[in-house]
Amino acid sequence: MSKLATAFRSFAEATARYSGKPAAFLIAALIVVIWAATGPLFGFGDTWQLVINTGTTIITFLMVFLIQNSQNRDSAAVQIKLDELIRSTRARNSLLDVDNLDEDALERIRENYRKLAHNKEEAARQSRRAGARARRQDESEEACEEVKEIDRELAKASADHADAGDDGEDKPPK
Repeated sequence: MSKLATAFRSFAEATARYSGKPAAFLIAALIVVIWAATGPLFGFGDTWQLVINTGTTIITFLMVFLIQNSQNRDSAAVQIKLDELIRSTRARNSLLDVDNLDEDALERIRENYRKLAHNKEEAARQSRRAGARARRQDESEEACEEVKEIDRELAKASADHADAGDDGEDKPPK
């Protein structure tokens, strides 16, 4: 990593960390109070208003980039950790590339998980009323069917994603 990138990363992390502390809020509030108190001295004029508007706009503009940088890094780290958990457990490895799918494919997969959760809740309610052994068998069959449905959606979404990538552009090898 270049020195500039390292310096920016350190600055962005420190800024994001300190801007979220109570002291940063109190400093910002104090600046606003001082600005408001100086209003009578400057006759509440246009220049007086322009000072606070310009200051807050510049700070907000710069903070967006610094905080976005920190959030992108945090998000990437969380994604890597989740990928490792999926890889190291009995979960389906087909979910590892789910972040590369388009919004429609992700929504179909989310809907399948919602159905799976609903079916589990429904099965739990029914198992309290019916015999536990018979319900466990039904739950297993339903869960297996839902997992197969999710796998079909993942395969379809991956195929759709691969087809979308075959538009003549060079893709890096997997």
